[in-house]
Amino acid sequence: MSGKPRTASEANEIAGSAFEWNVRVYYEDTDAAGVVYYANYLKFMERARTEWLRALPFDPTALALEQNVIFVVRAASIEYLQPARLNDELHISAELASARGCLIELVQSVRRGALVLVSAEVKLACVNKLSFRPVRIPAAILDTITMRKA
Repeated sequence: MSGKPRTASEANEIAGSAFEWNVRVYYEDTDAAGVVYYANYLKFMERARTEWLRALPFDPTALALEQNVIFVVRAASIEYLQPARLNDELHISAELASARGCLIELVQSVRRGALVLVSAEVKLACVNKLSFRPVRIPAAILDTITMRKA
């Protein structure tokens, strides 16, 4: 599913299932061998996580301005299985594994069609935007993302 929800049930569906965001591989994404440079997969996954939050709908910029919180990557474990190449259409997923306190754990993948190219586990910490100290995930976000995982 992609895009912004129009109803609360659509927000529940996004929160409880894998969110997908598509990207096309451009020349700038590739290395000298003509395949996607390994660090660019992290960029693709970052964009998918941001769009996942927006689709719930929680705009990261508004969260920073109104609630003084941002999400930062605390840890990432990534496995590169197959290369993506110039002009491939990739499907980037973000699926909630768990959320509690100040931590969100996601499972992410990069696919070309049904073929998984990259898989990752990403831990996000919710922090105060000024002090960068961990803070609890805002209740509205936590309630929304954990609705279907309960």
